Amino acid sequence: MSSKGSMGKRSVSSAGFAGVPTPEPDSISSAHAHILAWYLANRRDLPWRATRDPYAILVSEIMLQQTQVDRVLPKYRQFLALFPTLADLAAAPTSEVISAWIPLGYNLRAVRLQSIARQVIAEYGGRIPDTAEDLLRLKGIGRYTAGAIACFAYHRRVATVDTNIYRVLHRIFLGLEYPEARLTTEQMFLFAEHVLPGDAFDWNQALIDLGATICSSANPQCSRCPVQ
Repeated sequence: MSSKGSMGKRSVSSAGFAGVPTPEPDSISSAHAHILAWYLANRRDLPWRATRDPYAILVSEIMLQQTQVDRVLPKYRQFLALFPTLADLAAAPTSEVISAWIPLGYNLRAVRLQSIARQVIAEYGGRIPDTAEDLLRLKGIGRYTAGAIACFAYHRRVATVDTNIYRVLHRIFLGLEYPEARLTTEQMFLFAEHVLPGDAFDWNQALIDLGATICSSANPQCSRCPVQ
């Protein structure tokens, strides 16, 4: 990828919002078309994409924090077999939850996941909230996870930003050298909302896959980029 990014700096207007440059509409539409077409042909077959169960998606999102997909896949299935519902997880002894989680590492995630389950049982009648705003009221849920659950479980049209999404959006629309100081998390969430298409589910998943497989941090395969 060139230092100007795949779409080029000329695609960014000098005007902006909240200090964030604004891409030209044609650049946004072109990125949508190319990236979504690439995703439909190359998307990874992941079990949490085949369900709309918000509990199963919550489990996957917590597991994927700081852990690679290949390590999560077997443990995701095992964990849901042991604790198939939110109520099962909430009622289980914490020691059993941690024991089931141990091979993934960062075991406090298991404690936090069970705490979320218990809060949902106590305060939401066992139903995981369906908006990012309400999900953020759950202790241990951050902005990315709230947006991911709202989008992937409930098909809400909401932008969300993790490390992969941040990197891909920045490189495609803003380039590697612009700005010298990277956008803040708040600015990137605003930016992601601005470029969000109608099909938020496939778009967010596509950005995740693009960042994980082609637009990687250390060794991006720019010749294979769908917007090259």
